[in-house]
Amino acid sequence: MISDAVFPLAITGGTAAVPDVTAQLPGAPALGPWIVVAYNGMFAAALLLAGAVADRVARSRFFAAGTLVVATTGMLSALAPDLPTLVALRALAGVGAAMCASGGSSLVLAVYPPEDRRRVYGYAGAVLGSSLALGPVVGQALMAIGGWPLVFAVPGALAGLAALATVGLPGLRSPELPGRFDLAGAVLFGTLVAAVVTALGLGFGTGVPWWGPTGLVVLAAVAALGLVRVERRAPLPAIPLDLLRIPAYRAYAVATGALMGMLVVGLTALPQLGSSQGVGPAGTAVMLSLLTVPSTVLPLLASRLARRRARQLVTTGLFACAAAAGVLQVLSQPLVLLLAAGVCGLCLGLTEGVPDGQALAYVPSDRGGSGAALFSTARMSLETCTLAAATGMMTALGPASGLAVAGAVCLTAGLVVRRTVPRHEPCEPPEPREPGASRAPQGGGCQV
Repeated sequence: MISDAVFPLAITGGTAAVPDVTAQLPGAPALGPWIVVAYNGMFAAALLLAGAVADRVARSRFFAAGTLVVATTGMLSALAPDLPTLVALRALAGVGAAMCASGGSSLVLAVYPPEDRRRVYGYAGAVLGSSLALGPVVGQALMAIGGWPLVFAVPGALAGLAALATVGLPGLRSPELPGRFDLAGAVLFGTLVAAVVTALGLGFGTGVPWWGPTGLVVLAAVAALGLVRVERRAPLPAIPLDLLRIPAYRAYAVATGALMGMLVVGLTALPQLGSSQGVGPAGTAVMLSLLTVPSTVLPLLASRLARRRARQLVTTGLFACAAAAGVLQVLSQPLVLLLAAGVCGLCLGLTEGVPDGQALAYVPSDRGGSGAALFSTARMSLETCTLAAATGMMTALGPASGLAVAGAVCLTAGLVVRRTVPRHEPCEPPEPREPGASRAPQGGGCQV
């Protein structure tokens, strides 16, 4: 739980610190955005490899190693002498965060029985939601107290506490997995994801050299071609395509990416709409609180509701977010903005952590790291693509159009979940499956 609080703070705090860091540290100003982009890109790139490794080593020790990487890089970032060094440390911190995320999910699947996992994901969702809601405020407060170094040192210290909490835990090593690990495929896939996420994060805008995103797109294309060739020849491909063939797993990955896309777009577009309608700072604060605070208090309730109505809960949340975005295309008065923020916030809070827990119910417990890593990669990719598309639309047509993009993604995701997820879902993961079997794993035996 401690490590769950670190990731949103590391991202939002890093974003808030970019202007001060760029102004105070020596180095090219163009490196400023890379403080955030390097972290996100390496986090996405390392997830699949980290998940595969988590399934093959002692899970608790792998998780501890990731938290130590985050802790060390956080402390060193606070002492960085220049921008290139800070960017390099942030990239390494992204790798450590991927180890924490994959190792943590693998631990949950190994330690908790199926009937307790929704409750655990509810607690994790509450921590993530609280950290996300308070992240910008905490980041600004830390900068006011001790400047930008505290923005990196405090998450590092929290990660250190998480590492200490693993002392004395058993290793929880999975049974030996047969076959040789496809390292080339994992590296090529990580390169592809990192290049795409980084290119979308930079964008093609003012202050960004054209050759940066263009070069990343070319790198992504080369990595994709190499990945296809390698995966065709690999006896055990690095990308667990059998998991992607599970309709419910795939649908829930789309759902959580759409919901997070609505959140990140809303954090940008709603204040802009409010400003155009004369909403002052106090009104904007209330609006953003309505959007984010439910994620701090509702995930535990969501975990209870998800026991029997996860599918309905997720689809209702997605459709309601799409409807709120649609209303804002024709009405943008202050009261309507507050209501839309409240509706989206309520839906986000009641679905926080639910798609994650439901998707992993379809994953064999001995492949929890790979399943969680692929799920997170899909979520982050869709979230980033949604934000990139919405940002382009907002630049051209205004903030409401950005919400239209996020709403369209939510509507599509809702239809996908409703069409592909069975009404009666598994409450336990399927039994481990022999590699090379032709059928994708299905859900466990008990239904809710």
